[in-house]
Amino acid sequence: MSIGTGIVLFVIGAILVFAVNVQVDVVNLDLIGYILMGAGAIVFFLGLILLLVRRRRDGVVDTTIE
Repeated sequence: MSIGTGIVLFVIGAILVFAVNVQVDVVNLDLIGYILMGAGAIVFFLGLILLLVRRRRDGVVDTTIE
């Protein structure tokens, strides 16, 4: 789920930066877009790392009793 969330954040940020040409006095939409793109990239890579760690942990279970 976090991988999809990261992609969505990145896409929304890219739309704000590259496709929206509106000047707003209160906020800078380019800056918000770059922040969303950065947050999306971080969430995507964290989700990917957690997915890989979870897969590695689900491997072999040692049930020998010494």
